[in-house]
Amino acid sequence: MLPYCQAAENNKEPILAVLRDAFADVRRVLEIASGTGQHAAHFAAALPRLTWQPSDLPPNLPGIEARRRAGGTANLLAPIELDVGRFPWPESGFDGLFAANCLHIVSWPLVTDFFRGAGEVLGAGGTLCVYGPFKYGGAFTTGSNARFDAWLKGNDPASGIRDFEAVDALAREQGLRLAADHAMPANNQLLVWRRPDRE
Repeated sequence: MLPYCQAAENNKEPILAVLRDAFADVRRVLEIASGTGQHAAHFAAALPRLTWQPSDLPPNLPGIEARRRAGGTANLLAPIELDVGRFPWPESGFDGLFAANCLHIVSWPLVTDFFRGAGEVLGAGGTLCVYGPFKYGGAFTTGSNARFDAWLKGNDPASGIRDFEAVDALAREQGLRLAADHAMPANNQLLVWRRPDRE
């Protein structure tokens, strides 16, 4: 049995619809926290001009590789080990970076490390796409997100839905500028940052 996440199955098409435009000028994508590999397999198949590099912590790598072998396309690479808090990251020179449903799971120091790493591996003109729930002006967008945040903190006090303004500030520190903020199903957002072609 391949690893499976129903949420990834539900959101892969809405995310793909945004990525088609956001990654229009991208050729090499690093996905952070690929999880079950469902997104990696789906996006690589739908966007064959991209080289898609999945990554995760060691426990998830066998499942991602099994999914790749079961139905992966030539542009879907074998997953690599990547801990966002360990520098330098194992590979660089990407012009696209994607992450889904991870910033609210990890601690704030790791969110900071995530953006530091993104800044180090994305070249000029690079694009960063992040999917997940966010607060705006310190307020939850829905009551269900407030309940989800309470549930997250009940499991791990260091986790929680992040403030858009705080993560945007981290992106700006890395020379990334917000290009789009897409409202997505299930009370999520897909944020797109770009680094100028010239610093």
